[in-house]
Amino acid sequence: MKSLIAGLVPKKFRKDKTIVPVVRLAGTIMASNSPGRRNLNLATVAPALEKAFAMKDAPCVAISLNSPGGSPVQSRLIYQRIRALSQEKRKTVLIFVEDVAASGGYMIALAGDEILVDPTSIVGSIGVVSGGFGFTGLIDKIGVERRVYTSGENKVMLDPFQPEKQKDVEFLKGLQNEIHQVFIEMVKERRGAKLSDDPELFSGLFWSGLGGVERGLVDGVGDMRTVLKSRYGDKVELKLVTGPSTMLGRKLPGVSGISGEEIAAGLATGLAETAEDRALWARYGL
Repeated sequence: MKSLIAGLVPKKFRKDKTIVPVVRLAGTIMASNSPGRRNLNLATVAPALEKAFAMKDAPCVAISLNSPGGSPVQSRLIYQRIRALSQEKRKTVLIFVEDVAASGGYMIALAGDEILVDPTSIVGSIGVVSGGFGFTGLIDKIGVERRVYTSGENKVMLDPFQPEKQKDVEFLKGLQNEIHQVFIEMVKERRGAKLSDDPELFSGLFWSGLGGVERGLVDGVGDMRTVLKSRYGDKVELKLVTGPSTMLGRKLPGVSGISGEEIAAGLATGLAETAEDRALWARYGL
């Protein structure tokens, strides 16, 4: 009789399976979102994270992560939101790395109670990088005069149209060192005694998934479906959780109510961000 009654209950209300919410975080980490592409930042990922952690009966939240890094601020904000929700909802966080979790991507991975990888994943790159171009030679060649008027002697620091100054470079490196130290402390806090004594650990180098396991940067090798089935049984159901749609019922950000000049500026910014995006992935052979 009990089995008969159970059979009459709609499938989604039956208790004979374990549902694990899955959030996929994929892309470069940038504060802005270019037309046609959503980058990873707190604004874009928060709705999906909130929905996933709100699933009361879920024993954990699984996060599929694939990011070559980007903004350290947005990386840390996402990390903090995951940890806050984990503690508030008392749920374990399992991070599954796809192609890469490097630099800011690895900072997000630190939010996991466990980090699992594919043997061929790329992990690490614990460091800080800034880049740019110098156009002083080009300006001289084409006969362009640079005119800048400021109040404050450092307002044109690291201006690409002026010769590089050693004191500006030293100032920038000082900032990078401060951010790098924050990153290092996060790694030590989250990975603790699991870390190896490899002297290159915080040098900015990166390793395969197997190399990450060897150095204690990650916990082991395993794919999401296999790992979750081994822990919660064959009836475990993975439920992909996404944020609100931007195509149905919502206006695309940055399109409605702006001028042609603003659209053009946005497209130009988008091209620059696309180039930066491509460079970040290419660094890891992707």
